[in-house]
Amino acid sequence: MEYTYIIIDSEATSNLQLQHHLEEYGEFSCTALAQNSADGLNSILKFNPNIVFINLNDKASEYFHMVLELHQYVKELPILIGISRGKQYAYEAIKNNFFDYWLMPYSEFDIRKSLLKLKKLMPKEQVSQTICLKSYKDYRYVDTDEILYLKADNNATDFILKDGSVISAFKTLKTFEETLPKNFIRIHQSYILNTKYVSRINYGKSICSLKQDNHQLPFSKSYKENIDDLKKFLSKSTIRTLN
Repeated sequence: MEYTYIIIDSEATSNLQLQHHLEEYGEFSCTALAQNSADGLNSILKFNPNIVFINLNDKASEYFHMVLELHQYVKELPILIGISRGKQYAYEAIKNNFFDYWLMPYSEFDIRKSLLKLKKLMPKEQVSQTICLKSYKDYRYVDTDEILYLKADNNATDFILKDGSVISAFKTLKTFEETLPKNFIRIHQSYILNTKYVSRINYGKSICSLKQDNHQLPFSKSYKENIDDLKKFLSKSTIRTLN
């Protein structure tokens, strides 16, 4: 399984340095290199990469315009990571839903953290999985796509399903946190949610809303990083964030 990427960078040195850093991660494969926004747009449409790295030092405004233009041609944008020698383009990158913003010279630690977050939020296999929930001598086999969220109940865990039914399993929430697919994230000491059903994140009230029956789940400060990563991932496929 591979994550494909394109680099848009007119600077040969930084281009080679980035490829060198990414070689450490065998799951990442370069499909094209581009030196300007026109070639970059053409490469994205041609190869449909998972990730696009853009060196914003060279004509940043053209690259941000390229990102806006992409919405005309693709249903879902690739993950966008901006690169720059300074922070002057960071705000515009956030407005354009970039997943991350790297400063040069490259930091191996920052790259590793960013790519691990990306892999966590964008698992390569989206195939439905089945989980077995055991209660005494009763074995229930549940498609994980049918699960809205999990709620801790002392030493047991309640599974709330799309059809409104609830299944209880006599294991802790921590046990399921380690075994469920990566689209399930912990947002609270008492809750794990299926990110496929998130419709709203309200930071003011610390609440996540789900598409199904408008369920509202609280998130806590200790899991805010998971919420921030989720917001970035969901934002990448929106047309544009309106203030």
